Parts: sequence; C-alpha cells; structure tokens
Amino acid sequence: MASLPKTMKALRYEKPEVWDIVEVPLPTLRPGDVLIKVKARSLQACGVCGTDLHIHEGEFIAKFPLIPGHETVGEVVAVADDVKGFQIGDRVAADNSELCGHCFYCRRGQELLCEDFKAHGVLGLDGGFAEYTAYPQGKLFKLHNISDVDATLIEPASCAMHGLEKIAPKAGSHALLIGAGPTGLMMAQFLRHNGVSQLTIAAPEGSKMELAKSLDAADFYVPLSRSNPAPQWEQIKKDNPYGFDIGKRKRAIEVVEASGSSKVLEDAINYVRRGGKLVCYGVYPSAARVSWPPSKIFGDEITIIGSFSETYMFPSTVDYLDSGKVKTKGIVNKTFKLEQWGEALESIRNKSAIKAAIVFD
Repeated sequence: MASLPKTMKALRYEKPEVWDIVEVPLPTLRPGDVLIKVKARSLQACGVCGTDLHIHEGEFIAKFPLIPGHETVGEVVAVADDVKGFQIGDRVAADNSELCGHCFYCRRGQELLCEDFKAHGVLGLDGGFAEYTAYPQGKLFKLHNISDVDATLIEPASCAMHGLEKIAPKAGSHALLIGAGPTGLMMAQFLRHNGVSQLTIAAPEGSKMELAKSLDAADFYVPLSRSNPAPQWEQIKKDNPYGFDIGKRKRAIEVVEASGSSKVLEDAINYVRRGGKLVCYGVYPSAARVSWPPSKIFGDEITIIGSFSETYMFPSTVDYLDSGKVKTKGIVNKTFKLEQWGEALESIRNKSAIKAAIVFD
C-alpha cells in the first residue's frame, strides 16, 4: 500500500439527486479484501444502468451517503495479507453483493434474501464510481478475453442468469421476452442456450431492437410502435393463440417482462399460456402497482415469479461472456468520464444509451 496515494477521486451522493466529484481516502482493506484500481494503465470501467437512475432519484433500496457504481471492472493493485489466488495486475470483475451468512434466510440457503443484505454502490458499501474500490476476494472473478467496457455487462448478466435459474425453462419451451435493454438481451441469449427452442422479443422499434437482431438474440422480433403498439400486441395474440405453443406437445410458455413498465407488466399476463410462468424481471418504481384477476391466475394455473439481483451466478456468467458464447458487441454504446456523470444519467433517462459506462483512462 506504500506506493499508493492516500486519497482518490470519487463520485459521492450526500442524498438523492445531490452529488459531487470529491476527494476521499482510499478504502481500508479488511481481512480477505482486494483493492481494485478502477483507474488503471489501460481503459477500465464501471457500468451505468437504469438502477443508477433509480438510485439518483431516491428509489430502489439505496442508502446515503454513497459512492455508487455496482458494475465494476478493474485491476488488482493490493491485497490483504490473507488473500490467496490473486496477484497484482489481475483483471477482475466484481460481484457487488455481500451477505451476512447467519441470518434467518442465509442459514436456510436463501442468501439473496439476507436480512443484512449489502451491495457495493447501492446499499451500505461504496462502489466503483471511484479510482479505487475494495472487495472480498470471494467476490472477484478473473477476466481474460472480454474488453473492460463489455465486462461491465457481467453484473447485469449475472442477474439474468439468476432469472434463468428461477425460470428453469424446460427443453423445447417457448418464451416471449418483453423489452430489449442490456439485461434483457443477456436474458434472451441465456434462454436460447438453456432449453428455449423458440424465443420472441417484443420491444419498441429502434436501436435496441436492431441491436437484438444483430446479436441474434431471438427467433422472432416484434418491433412495437412507440405511438400505438396495440396492433402489434393484437397480432402477437392472433399469431400465437396458445401462448406460442405449437402442435400437441405441452410446452410451457414463459413471459419475461424486462422493460420495467408496470403497465406492460399488468398486460403481460394475457400472453402467458395456461400452466405457464410470468416473470417480473424489470426494475419498477416503488409506487408502481398492477392489478390481475385472481381467477385467471387460479384457473390457468399461472406461476408469477420475481427475480432480483443474483447470488453465486458470476462464475457461469463469466464463462458465457468471456468465452464469447453470449454476444456483447454494441450493447455498451456510450462511455463517459466521471466528470460527465450528469450526461451519463441523462443518456439513461432519455434512452439515447443502450448501455453506458464510466471510463477511466
């Protein structure tokens, strides 16, 4: 640590919507911690996503004051004395969650529901919108092939991998995915690699839908009109009267709502085949509400699934993305320096960015 500076530049929120670029002390290493230099010799990055916009607005589960940034990629520059398996110079991606291991849920193997859940850049722990950040060695994963900017997709892709685990699609199943944002595009590819033989993406017409096609993320694409999508939704029903089921095989239909629109989520239940699953996968405002007829859920035996964050999904996700089996090219289409944080947020708000990242060079 002797050769490292004593302070670093960081983006810090005192409360929702109140932020500044400040000088703060370097993180203090706990036993088992690894210090990552987000600003390194080569380009390093921390992803920006819709969750960061929710945090900015005081939504989600964030606590302040806070250094945000939960999709961190960097270079190892120091390790605690008891760390094994990491060396100075390793390129790593960081799993942002830290769990207590001893609460009611952790003791039952449901760590994601931890009563003392903490997450770097979100809840209780500072994140990667800084020159340096520290993580436990068990939360770091080495990278070999994927670029630093594209590696910022590993954290949201891990959330998609957790969603896949919750959905558990049967071989040959058909699915409709609503929304073509970054994590939705990851989810689409995971579904196609893991049992879904026919995937349809329905999303607003424009750059995200064109990107989905370039990534070969689905079998069928339904570009939705931004002014009047009703005719396209009606056509989906007409073309798939049994919820995308073809022939006499009883294939379950999964509908994954990944747009984050509660209005779309409310209507999504009407596209689930009888006996199928509806997955609430988008990030919705805390005040959002939906209204579903219990008789439909009961009579059609529809399973409604929530999928939030991830636990233990980084190893398989890194394998998929670092090997190139899941495509990432073009998803991160805007990068910003830390001083351009306001512009980065606006690019998420006005949807000019498919995916943005803060870069240090």
